[in-house]
Amino acid sequence: MEDLRNYLNGIRRDFANKPLNEDAVHKNPFLQFSHWFEEAVNAQLLDPYAMVIATVDEKGQPHSRVVYLRSISEEGMVFYTNYNSEKGKNISASNKIALTFFWVELERQIRIEGTVKKVNDELSDQYFAARPRESQLGAWASNQSETISSREELEKQVEFYNEKFKNIEVPRPPHWGGYVVNPVKFEFWQGRPNRLHDRLVYSKIENDWKIYRVAP
Repeated sequence: MEDLRNYLNGIRRDFANKPLNEDAVHKNPFLQFSHWFEEAVNAQLLDPYAMVIATVDEKGQPHSRVVYLRSISEEGMVFYTNYNSEKGKNISASNKIALTFFWVELERQIRIEGTVKKVNDELSDQYFAARPRESQLGAWASNQSETISSREELEKQVEFYNEKFKNIEVPRPPHWGGYVVNPVKFEFWQGRPNRLHDRLVYSKIENDWKIYRVAP
């Protein structure tokens, strides 16, 4: 533990001089997000669509985990999961949610806050139908976030559903589908030298977005 503490206390890394200016960003945060995301993809980052989602349970305890962004529109960001999972139960307790994208190679971070709700069944059906069959079976076999006795138990469940849906299309489980995050706040963070980072915030006021800078 002492070696770890020494490492954490001693590590320092300065940032490049890539500015983020109010005049250079899109007035619409979704367009700014799309611009940065495209640059992350073009930079060939590993899993640029990976995002941390933070939810809160009925006791006020925060929970966070990494999931994949699977779609985006003016309505919001879409991800898919088991509705009975920990995150699904958290969302049932509170529709407040936060997302974070961190692209260390580009020295960029995007924080998003808003509310979340289920997407319609048609959209969930379409996405589920496009998944690999093995992933479809896994959605049936895994009681996500529940305690299991062993990996063998999980593998037996996969075998069971593989046999059950043999030679037919795997339907979407009723407990599995998508959520859409409706943002009310974006923060775009660009690393700068000497910890004087650029942070631009978009805050939604009715149907308009106010852009302002906050201190690093």
